[in-house]
Amino acid sequence: MKLERVELVHVAIPLVRPFRTSFGTMTTKDTFLLHVVTDTAEGWSEFAGDPEPLYCSEFVAGAEIVLRDFLLPRAAALPELTAARLAPATAGVKGHELAKAALETAVLDAELRSYGMPLATYLGAVRERVPAGVSVGIHRTVAELLDAVEGYLAEGYVRIKLKIEPGWDLEPVRAVRARFGADLPLQVDANTAYTLADAEHLRRLDEFGLLLVEEPLGENDLYAHARLQQRIATPVCLDESLHNARDTAAAIAMDACRVVNVKAARVGGYLEARRVHDVAYAHGVPVWCGGMLETGIGRAPNLALAALPGFTLPGDTSASSRYFAEDVTEPFVLVDGRLPVPRSPGIGVEPLPEALRRFTEERRDLYVI
Repeated sequence: MKLERVELVHVAIPLVRPFRTSFGTMTTKDTFLLHVVTDTAEGWSEFAGDPEPLYCSEFVAGAEIVLRDFLLPRAAALPELTAARLAPATAGVKGHELAKAALETAVLDAELRSYGMPLATYLGAVRERVPAGVSVGIHRTVAELLDAVEGYLAEGYVRIKLKIEPGWDLEPVRAVRARFGADLPLQVDANTAYTLADAEHLRRLDEFGLLLVEEPLGENDLYAHARLQQRIATPVCLDESLHNARDTAAAIAMDACRVVNVKAARVGGYLEARRVHDVAYAHGVPVWCGGMLETGIGRAPNLALAALPGFTLPGDTSASSRYFAEDVTEPFVLVDGRLPVPRSPGIGVEPLPEALRRFTEERRDLYVI
């Protein structure tokens, strides 16, 4: 393939309700879609970051500059453009995994569409449907939290993840356990909100029989997470600290994590995400697919990834209605606690023109022949 045009589509989609974590509150999904046109097919992807660098160092405006000035010139210079050739071509650009993932995914979508191959087939998916969990943000009161959890369970979600932070941890977890019982698959996510000095406090979570505690300490601090795992029984799961398969192998060897959250955007794309899966799977470490409040453009490839054999825990691949009253694609609908894996070529979905028009803030070309 040869690159002909790359268009950035800035979208802003209201959330059905505010989503609060330890690092902030979101009311709108404000990001961009990347539309790649080649000489054989077109592809789409979604930038997973936010307008501000709070979850990680990348952010919307910065990613546009990195794509326009550094990644796209390297992609355009390739004599034959394929998704597999992008990582070596862009390796000289340090970091910026989310921006690299957006480019790789759009190119991979176009490439697979030209072959007539679904992403799920390309990755090696073994399931037609995947179980769906749901991430529940921090609420103003425990009573509001319990009502929210009750509603999600009524919709059919098979696992609950609670966002926690200092001052909002033991009480809400205890309340959810008391209301919904010990059999509910339950986990917590701290988004780096604690330090190793909080180990004894975090050890009090052990009594609740959680599936895992996700990224409790500072990003990239594998040593501290290994020390914490020695002091608590709840399995530590890493998210922000794992940027590639190499990090994953090191974390497992150090016993810094006993569960891995795989986010394709965080590791630079779906090719590296598959390698992360393979490393964990080879070591017998369970993995699950994390989420970034994606539109259908980002949700579709995540479902393909979550259908790989090592994904033994329900992920955050929730239904479209979890976040949006209307999506930019046909909605993904929860049926019996599961979502269908797209089976059309490429990522399996495209934006609906009218919906995309309504939610688009601006469109501009980043590259044109």
